[in-house]
Parts: sequence; structure tokens; C-alpha cells
Amino acid sequence: MPRIEVDGDRILIRDYRHFEYRSVDDFTIRYTNRELLLSKLIAMDFYVSYWREGPIAHTFVSFIFEDEDPVSISIETRPEVGEGFDPIGSLFKQFELIYVVGDERDIVKVRTNHRDEQVFLYKTNLTTDAVHRLFLVYAERVNELVDRPEFYHLLKSSCTINIVRYANRVGRTGMLDIRHILNGWSDRYLYREAFVDTSLPFDELRARSNINAVANAAGAAPAFPARIREGRPTPRPYVPAE
Repeated sequence: MPRIEVDGDRILIRDYRHFEYRSVDDFTIRYTNRELLLSKLIAMDFYVSYWREGPIAHTFVSFIFEDEDPVSISIETRPEVGEGFDPIGSLFKQFELIYVVGDERDIVKVRTNHRDEQVFLYKTNLTTDAVHRLFLVYAERVNELVDRPEFYHLLKSSCTINIVRYANRVGRTGMLDIRHILNGWSDRYLYREAFVDTSLPFDELRARSNINAVANAAGAAPAFPARIREGRPTPRPYVPAE
């Protein structure tokens, strides 16, 4: 389980995950400590990853640091050996909750290059202040889970529901939306609320946000995080609706 320590401007991530995958089942386990500066945190990107077509997907975020590789945080179940995810089972305390904190060459690339999931990367237009506060909320929750384990719950404590809950803590307003539960449509919600680029029609934005081809072409390149962001639409600064 990771832990994130924040002391003023200094960030220390303990048990930062950076697995090296050769296939879905063949990988080298690697956990390290990583130090960063909060003042270098400048943006947040949003991912939607589909293991099959439909309205259900996995969502996660990456925090973008100036002159540093991004930090991905993925809210997931922590299955036991031989245990697969079951949406109904998740309603009855069948799966522990875990926040995976790690490298995009692990958390993103395993999905695009090895699991053959369709992955979409959306740059958001959150202010730097909002991104800082959101990171601190994530850090608080990561640390709470180390001390007080919890269960994953599809409707109360899932990947997208928790992202929305934390966004509420840093200033989001509005009610729960069906696209927070049917989270394969969460990118449509972000588009409607103008948190992503709206200068393009949504279908064009979505097509340009798919990173599978470029991720597979990048392979094991150290510049993987930069390569998957090339050509992704950049939104205008966020302006709240009147």
C-alpha cells in the first residue's frame, strides 16, 4: 500500500509502483520511493479505459509535474489470487479498496499495450490551485487506507464516484450524474461541463484522445508519458457557468 507524505513543498511517495511488463502475466515487480515538489505540480489529466465496449469503464487521473514524469493514481479493487471483479459482488464487501500510485509506464501502458484496453487521455483545464488541493485530498485518502482499510463499492466508493467526491471538496458544484455511475460516459460529462477541450465536436475530441496506437508505438521508450500526450487537444482555461 502506498503512502504520500507532504511536508510544506516537499512530497515523498512511499511504495511508488513501477512494474516492468513484458506481458499481462510476465512482469518485474518494482516499488520505489519518489520525491517531488508540490510547487512543480501544474495540471491533471483524466483517463477512461475500456476493457470492453459499453457504458462501464475504469477512470483514473495523472498529476502533471513540470520537468518530471506524471504521477498516476488509480482507484481499484485489490483482488485476491484467482479472484476476478464482479460488479454485484462489489456491493457486498467482496473486494478491498486500493489506491495504486505509480508510473504511467506501468499504470497506463499495461492497459494499452498488454491488456488491449481502449484508453482515452483527456487534458483538463483545472486551475493550478485546484490541482494542488486535489492532490492533497488524494494524499490524505491514500494515507487513510493504510491505517483504516475499506471495501470497494460500485455505487458508493468506486473509481469515478471517488474522483467526483474529491472534486466536490475542491470546488465542484452540482448533483450526482448518471455518467458518474455509467462511467464509460464520464468523458461526455466532462465535455458538457467544459472541463476538457470543447472547441472540437465531442466525437472528434474523443477520436483524438485515444492513445492506443501511439502508446504501442512508444513501447518501452523512456519518453512514453510525453509521446502519449503528443497531439492531444488542450482545453481553454475553465470558466464556471453563470
